[in-house]
Amino acid sequence: MTIEEMRVRIDELDRRLVELINERARAAQTIGRMKAATSLPVYEPDREKIVYANVRAANKGPLPDIELTHIYERIIDVMRALQRNELASQRHAQAAAESGAPGHAAGGNPPPQQPTAAEGPGSASETGKIS
Repeated sequence: MTIEEMRVRIDELDRRLVELINERARAAQTIGRMKAATSLPVYEPDREKIVYANVRAANKGPLPDIELTHIYERIIDVMRALQRNELASQRHAQAAAESGAPGHAAGGNPPPQQPTAAEGPGSASETGKIS
């Protein structure tokens, strides 16, 4: 196989990965809505440990477990941000509905700020506490 043929294969694999990551994101958004309905926190460290263990158990290489875990840490961070945005959107819509202001949800207030990647578990944005 040539380099060009391998690059074509990598491009196809990337398209499949994008599809799967977006499917995972839709599932995370659904979980975010369920968490909102049951007042569960977005950050669940025990669940994240299970995900990492599952990923390591499924790993057949050549990526070392630690590198695959690093990739999943970032994926989970992005999924957590999606859930926070889902919660914020629901709260904003609920507040608009309660205020009785038609168009309040669509106009006026800017959307809540999304935390940066540096704001991980235990950060002020995650715990709601400022140290």
